[in-house]
Amino acid sequence: MTETTPSAAAGKAGGAATLVASALSNQLGAATASLAFPVIGPVGVVAVRQLVAAAVLLPLVRPRLRDLAWRQWWPVLLLAVSFGTMNLGLYASVQRIGLGLAVTLEFLGPLAVALASSRHKTSALCAVAAAAGVVAITNPEASTDFVGIGFGLVAACSWAAYILLNRVVGQRTLGIQGTAAATGVSATLFLPVAVVIFLSQPVDGFTVLCAVAAGILASVLPYVADLVALRRVPASLFGILMSINPVFAAIIGALALRQELAPVQWVGIGLIVAANAGVLLLRRSR
Repeated sequence: MTETTPSAAAGKAGGAATLVASALSNQLGAATASLAFPVIGPVGVVAVRQLVAAAVLLPLVRPRLRDLAWRQWWPVLLLAVSFGTMNLGLYASVQRIGLGLAVTLEFLGPLAVALASSRHKTSALCAVAAAAGVVAITNPEASTDFVGIGFGLVAACSWAAYILLNRVVGQRTLGIQGTAAATGVSATLFLPVAVVIFLSQPVDGFTVLCAVAAGILASVLPYVADLVALRRVPASLFGILMSINPVFAAIIGALALRQELAPVQWVGIGLIVAANAGVLLLRRSR
């Protein structure tokens, strides 16, 4: 039986605090991005976000693109596409149904991956809880914005694909070169979009500042923080702490963006967060 040293415990606590800060930064970035929607829309914000992420990540990692073979390139290209559709789906959903609900729906992606990889019978209860949570937060009725919900589910599917593709890329490329290459590809695809949007209409400095801040808060800082935290905490704890993202999104949406939620929707968010944490705890126990 191994004992946890004070330094190891302190490192684990520091890693956990870093993850919480990462989640907070991510959701503040999404809230900041929404302020630019009236001028350049979700597509414009995503384009700027991808360009900012590439501008920071590529010089740091310097991936050797010429050394990549086709068996390495194809998952990198798919990863770039999934990254773009994930952000587009999320921001389009945020614009229509609000930050808290959109982020919670997107969170169904990693939850689905966790459920699919779990062989514990109790995971079925977690799946039922998650389904009940979806019904609670979407509250299906005639006035429900099903398009916004659909965008959130597109983001969820893209996030699930992103997780699975990241595993393949990580196995076939050295370090984080594959992820950096995918970021560069995604930025290249969105560059013409950004040029068209910024040339076709007047864009004020506040909008640009919000879009750039979203790239830093929601891409650069969380990416660096997650890399630091993963060296100090186990992957299972990482996943559990990431469950706080929908909670932060709902709170920030309510306080900063005046996107108030009904009590039943708060219950739905809690069910989905609890389902994710439950699945990961079951896997950890095994």
